[in-house]
Amino acid sequence: MMNTFDQQCIDTLRFLSVDAVQKANSGHPGMPLGAAPMAYVLWTRFLKCNPGNPDWADRDRFVLSVGHGSALLYSLLHLSGYDLSLDDIKAFRQWGSKAPGHPERGHTPGVEVTTGPLGQGFANAVGMAIGEAQLAARYNQPGHAVIIDHHTYAIVGDGDLMEGVAAEAASLAGHLRLGKLICLYDDNRVTLSAGTDMAFTENRAARFAACGWHTVTVPDGNDVEAIAAALQAARSESSRPSLILVRTHIGYGSPNKHDSFEAHGSPLGVEEVLLTKQRLGWPAEPPFLIPEAALVHMREALARGQNAEAAWSQRLQAYALAFPALAAELQLSLRGELPSGWDADIPIFPADLKGMATRAASGKVMNAMAARLPALTGGSADLDTSTKTALKGLGDFNPPSTDSDDTQGSNGGGWSRAGRNLHFGVREHAMGAIVNGLAAHGGFIPYGATFLIFCDYMRPALRLAALMKLHVVHVFTHDSLAVGEDGPTHQPVEQLASLRAIPGLTVIRPADANETAVAWKVAIESRQRPVLLALTRQAVPTLDRNRYTSAEGLRRGAYVLSDAQGQPPALILIASGSEVALILAAAEHLQSEGIGVRCVSMPSWDLFDAQPQSYRDEVLPPSVSARLAVELGVAQGWHRYVGDCGDVLSVERFGASAPADILLREYGFTIDNVVSRARVLLSG
Repeated sequence: MMNTFDQQCIDTLRFLSVDAVQKANSGHPGMPLGAAPMAYVLWTRFLKCNPGNPDWADRDRFVLSVGHGSALLYSLLHLSGYDLSLDDIKAFRQWGSKAPGHPERGHTPGVEVTTGPLGQGFANAVGMAIGEAQLAARYNQPGHAVIIDHHTYAIVGDGDLMEGVAAEAASLAGHLRLGKLICLYDDNRVTLSAGTDMAFTENRAARFAACGWHTVTVPDGNDVEAIAAALQAARSESSRPSLILVRTHIGYGSPNKHDSFEAHGSPLGVEEVLLTKQRLGWPAEPPFLIPEAALVHMREALARGQNAEAAWSQRLQAYALAFPALAAELQLSLRGELPSGWDADIPIFPADLKGMATRAASGKVMNAMAARLPALTGGSADLDTSTKTALKGLGDFNPPSTDSDDTQGSNGGGWSRAGRNLHFGVREHAMGAIVNGLAAHGGFIPYGATFLIFCDYMRPALRLAALMKLHVVHVFTHDSLAVGEDGPTHQPVEQLASLRAIPGLTVIRPADANETAVAWKVAIESRQRPVLLALTRQAVPTLDRNRYTSAEGLRRGAYVLSDAQGQPPALILIASGSEVALILAAAEHLQSEGIGVRCVSMPSWDLFDAQPQSYRDEVLPPSVSARLAVELGVAQGWHRYVGDCGDVLSVERFGASAPADILLREYGFTIDNVVSRARVLLSG
């Protein structure tokens, strides 16, 4: 079952975690007590990592999806030699510590993704496994098949498996046969408020098997050899992802809180900590005890990792000699750098009153970039034909081919792991988390696409992408009431305002084809933040840039598109997206009456707010109080730009089912109404 030395190391993990929680008087001690054996076996016998270089490209990825068990992860990181001090662990959940309440990517060395919202980490791990499989298929070559060769491991819990995002991601992972994805399920059958039998009684192994997973059950979570055998069996199963169901006990060893939800979200208490240490034969004092032998054993990860990375570097050097172009391309992508001339083929769209939908322009821009930008990979939630996001001729990422497979994928590149088009199916929730996992894996600029209205399915992943500063692009089309006949269920009203409220998420709503091209450039160049493009279903005029200001003004978030002729502006009209053409038409009417009108295109509040105050005042002079913002969405947030004396033409109720032109007329988005509202402002 377990030798004395393994027991000592496992109990070191347990009580380092328990003492951290107790000192903070905050946290989750039960999970580390129960799950420490499986974590110990994984980290000491299987996990390929280099604590001295946490970002080594071919490391195994480890995701603690049960982020509330973060104390266990911090114990693993410290003991293994990562840059996480014992003082940080003693300051668990305190200001300035590298050991926050839930794991945070970029805050703690060795933490791959920010976890806490359950199910998200599980789906991130699916994205990481997709990333490994695609890079391996694209870059490994005969005689050099171990340049990209790593596993993705996750520890998941009951809460993860209850969340819908995990169900979506598990279904896709099984379909894709992601054999290098291995999830250890902390099957302790207790949630925060009760036992799982209150709400979660299905056969989890059968559910995952039905999704195409390989499953193994370990009846005793303290049986390290059984856990090791299960992990070895999972590593040997190359054609299916694996779920190892490890029967554990939350609060293991606690005399009064073993198998109790009371061990889940609260410290054990000083007396219960002492009793638990006594029961498991651990010294009561000092707290944060780390036996030297246990530390030496765990720190072997440093030398093991250095040797593994050094061997990999030698293989990479040999690979670079044999395949210099591929090696240079791979290394550039892994560093997150852009190849020279990546934007050389982006089109400049000619002026056209009939114009095109910005979703159509986006599709043209994406395909113009894709050949020169190998990191660009992604797909839609079963909406390629509507979102225009298919990368033509670059193949589909599919399960490994079999004799019965067709020879051609839907995008003309064949059935291949190397294909750059991902088919998420109707799974927006998982799509958002999976593209986060791809970005966190490295080597990709991933994108996901759906209708703007369905961003609500993706909100947790959107928020986490911003929190992690991940380079992800979201392509959201059908961005307004002009969706038309599909009606209010598909017509976004409040979505733009709510998305703009997410810190660190750059929302861009371009006005025409050329603004869309610049928006894509901004999205590709924004390495430290996610970018969301809100695009039209309907055609909008492609503005004549000989008459109006260059679309490059989009980079600053807002810019003067046209101005009063020969006089200071008496009125400023502001709009984003499809409504920009509307304010330009209204301005012509007003200027024919001798009224000086400035038209401002404001595709991105976030980019505009980042500009110096001097530029913002130049675009929106404080001396001009007559300002009218026009947008097919709620007015919330616009008043910061129009001021107390300004007005907003907006949509403050849900839409309706009717042709787009009828809806725009009925909701007041007409030249006459914009002119009328402007006159009221000027008369005031």
